[in-house]
Amino acid sequence: MIGGLFAKVFQRVPSLLYRVSLMMKPQVVFVLGGPGAGKGTQCSKIVESFNYTHLSAGDLLRAERAREGSESGQLISNYIKEGKIVPVEITINLLKKAMEETMQGDEKKFRFLIDGFPRNGDNLQGWEKVMEGKADVKFVLFFDCGNEVCIDRCLERGKSSGRSDDNRESLEKRIQTYLQSTRPIIDQYEKSGKVRTIDASRCVNEVFADVKAVLDKEG
Repeated sequence: MIGGLFAKVFQRVPSLLYRVSLMMKPQVVFVLGGPGAGKGTQCSKIVESFNYTHLSAGDLLRAERAREGSESGQLISNYIKEGKIVPVEITINLLKKAMEETMQGDEKKFRFLIDGFPRNGDNLQGWEKVMEGKADVKFVLFFDCGNEVCIDRCLERGKSSGRSDDNRESLEKRIQTYLQSTRPIIDQYEKSGKVRTIDASRCVNEVFADVKAVLDKEG
């Protein structure tokens, strides 16, 4: 009888653990930096070495723009072409959906790198409004890189990326948007001690060595 009781208890453990995992909030690291700072490259390397899922706000928006039947597609296309920031509701809903789908598919995947978001005060307010109590922002990983280095990298990338915004005119608009809108967000997080700054002007492996040191320390 006692053996049967233990058997029932052990049968329940996996389902209990599963329910606990469903209550686990996403653990988020915001990844910020100018266009061409190497955010995507470094996120790929982080995913290879650490148990993080990489979500690029830009990639999600581009995928939604290309999705057949998307109501938001043309609107997103116009904003991206002009180098402007897409309305926050669209971006947050795409991020929220991606995190939920990832965690439903694998309960161990609750750590996320959110790349290229929040890009302005409106983004941050929208995130806090929609995601307050639903996700924990651990810190901001800031890839600091000079404007000309960023432009040169993007122009080189544009030769093979097929991205319509990898041209000098769009890049100069994007950098101005970044300086005016995103840098104040980084400064705001800096005041609360939540920014980890990486010198992103160096080669990929040198940058990743610093990234790895930060993530090893943060856990």
